[in-house]
Amino acid sequence: MINSVRATVLSILNKNNYGYISPSDFNLFAKQAQLDIFIGYFPRYNYQINKENSRLQGTGYSDIKKVMEDIEFFSISDALVLNANSPLASNSYFMPSTSTTGSEYYTIGKMLIYSTNKVNGISTAIDVSDLVLIDSLGAFTANGVAAGDIIAFIRGGITQYVTVVTVNSSIAITTTQSNITATPWDSVGISYSIYSPSLQEAEKVSLNKITILNNSLIAKPTLTYPAYAEEEFIMTPYPATINHIGQVLCQYIRYPKDPKWTFITLVNGEPAFDQSQPDYQDFELPLEEEPTLVNKILQLAGMSIREIAAVQFGQAQEQANAQQQQ
Repeated sequence: MINSVRATVLSILNKNNYGYISPSDFNLFAKQAQLDIFIGYFPRYNYQINKENSRLQGTGYSDIKKVMEDIEFFSISDALVLNANSPLASNSYFMPSTSTTGSEYYTIGKMLIYSTNKVNGISTAIDVSDLVLIDSLGAFTANGVAAGDIIAFIRGGITQYVTVVTVNSSIAITTTQSNITATPWDSVGISYSIYSPSLQEAEKVSLNKITILNNSLIAKPTLTYPAYAEEEFIMTPYPATINHIGQVLCQYIRYPKDPKWTFITLVNGEPAFDQSQPDYQDFELPLEEEPTLVNKILQLAGMSIREIAAVQFGQAQEQANAQQQQ
């Protein structure tokens, strides 16, 4: 879609002799336009909820379902990374970011906790099958590890999950493949934790109340009813025994990836679209947003080249589209 959007924008600008925008400028404008549309989904969803509650729209193919689908496209679940360098507590995790989970979060949906931790260890040997976890100190049978349990492990700084298929012996387990690492146990020294598959949702508590809550004899957080507090980019779960690899699973709405129109330069210097480049990134918006993207980029381009007519044209088209959606 990004090439179509750029071609349309350049066509409108060139047709009216407004000027030309470079690929780097277009990518900046595209990022801003996509982000503007993405953030607009949330007040639009709230608006549609109010209309439905006021019985001003139906529940069949209503707009609210489409907005929900557009938002849920950005909904993902990732294991939070332990903050191993925390000087105060071992039960602290980094919030989602490009450096920890690969995506920046826009809003947190829920924090889920694996409440039953069975085994924590490090792989000590390699089996002929790279799907077999071997730990000479695992005591898997004695610790009640069973088929269906979840194993969280770290490879390349990324927390991943696999499922126990069979418990071969007290020191060996056959698992499924990972979505990221097809052969998870092809080396020794891999840290892991094993959990029962059941998850508990943690309640968010403000920082000024978490101390009182922890000292309460009745309302103190437990593994069955966990809680968490958030400060800057750190999430701290309670009770403090929640401090193992992959024990906290975060469901959140991420920001869209920055679009990038990539190209190769021809002999005459004119850039030609090339989506085979490693840093190519298309828009992450549905196809029906293409006219809105064009209009928003035209406004930004018009401001860049100091052409008010281009800005006004984009604004007029955007307003017309907004009126059709109401």
